[in-house]
Amino acid sequence: MITCFIRYEIDPFKTPAFERYARNWGQAIPRCGADLIGYFAPHEGSSVVAYGVYNVESLAAYEAYRARLAEDPLGRENYDFAQRERFIRREDRIFLKLASAPQG
Repeated sequence: MITCFIRYEIDPFKTPAFERYARNWGQAIPRCGADLIGYFAPHEGSSVVAYGVYNVESLAAYEAYRARLAEDPLGRENYDFAQRERFIRREDRIFLKLASAPQG
């Protein structure tokens, strides 16, 4: 299992748009095959940093998931919404594996 961490830099005046974007992914991501941990919007401290976090079984599973997401009606709508509203200034994606799990 690998975990995808997406770090967003968002427009602080468009946080409600990011929250709508996050709610849409809350439906589309699980439907398309990833285990969504959640999307996190600014609350206290930085007003421009947000995160999305989900698990996939492998990078191959990630590629298949991304293909399904691109074909999903809500997924396509959400991509278009983000481009149209321009509330995301930057997006960085990293894949990590859990290193603290008990061995067995």
